[in-house]
Amino acid sequence: MVNKDFFVALDDLERERGINKEVFVNALEQALTSAYKKNFGEAMSASVKLNPENNTIKVYSYKTVVEEVTDPDKEISLEDARAIKKSYEVEDVISQEVTPKNFGRIAAQIAKQVVLQKLREVEQENAMSELSEKQNELVTGLIKRIENNIVYVEIPGSSLECVMQEHDQIPGENYAIGDRVKVYVKNIRDFKDFSKTSFVQVSRSNPGFVKKLFELEIPEIKSGDIEIKSIARDAGYRSKVAIVCHNPNIDALGTCVGNKGLRINNIISEMNGEKIDIVEYSDNPLEYIARALSPAKVLTVYALEGQNCARAVVPDDKLSLAIGRGGQNVRLAAKLTGWKIDVKNESVAKQLDGELLFNLENGVEADSKKEENPDSIEE
Repeated sequence: MVNKDFFVALDDLERERGINKEVFVNALEQALTSAYKKNFGEAMSASVKLNPENNTIKVYSYKTVVEEVTDPDKEISLEDARAIKKSYEVEDVISQEVTPKNFGRIAAQIAKQVVLQKLREVEQENAMSELSEKQNELVTGLIKRIENNIVYVEIPGSSLECVMQEHDQIPGENYAIGDRVKVYVKNIRDFKDFSKTSFVQVSRSNPGFVKKLFELEIPEIKSGDIEIKSIARDAGYRSKVAIVCHNPNIDALGTCVGNKGLRINNIISEMNGEKIDIVEYSDNPLEYIARALSPAKVLTVYALEGQNCARAVVPDDKLSLAIGRGGQNVRLAAKLTGWKIDVKNESVAKQLDGELLFNLENGVEADSKKEENPDSIEE
């Protein structure tokens, strides 16, 4: 069966899209073999072979030579086999061309479906290969559709549709089809496990989104002069970002805030107005806790019994600020530092402990009793 136009089309695909023609040939051989068996007998041992050099598509059946035939679709008697070729012996496999006269019509129907499907698969695979390098990175996408509060984002230059589920969206943020949005690529599934619609999971609520925005807006973080040690986030409401500076000539906080607040305001704007506390990291966990409770002023921090447990003492009129609405501020501080934090106002703390053990104005230190048990204040 000759189909020159078909093979010319495969050559064009290979030349224009850079896709190996063998990819289509192998896929089409499998599809046509299945179609042949469906139309002429599922039990048959048969295969379809494409020959691009001769522009031919042929069907071959395979039968094993046996003494006594029990399955005519797969076996042939020794007598009949030797009628074809005298040298055949038992257990030899005979290949014969059995291309039906009307198989060209079947092949034409199958070929179009297979080529289109394989094109989609190859394009998706190529796009995935390219996008896999962007995992844990920030990309700009285009919102293509919104269904059941799930936002589908297309990455320009790619046929892939990324999924931003409801919990990956910033609360209170509105999305519209056609909007361009920055998203954090948080998860790329293995190609073999792809569903038809969701290949890549992206997020705007993930802490990684905050980190990449800081790297994008603040060159000193990208260069390594300033390092982000930790991020705690309540998406849509507040984030705490702990930084440490490796360059003594740089004012870390000032650098992150930028001239007249330009840098931090750009980040806040991209995060839909979410508040951001920038905290200077300290190797001293008690001092780190005090800073993490910003914007509240902390008078005292000391370790309690138990692993990574501390009490922070604040002025009586700053207790609500230190705890935050619904406990948000202290909860984020605990997540940022990795310590359990008990916040008390000054009056209550004096009743509990008799005196303040630590004062930020005089430096950060634990009392002698706590120093006898260093495990209680170490991370």
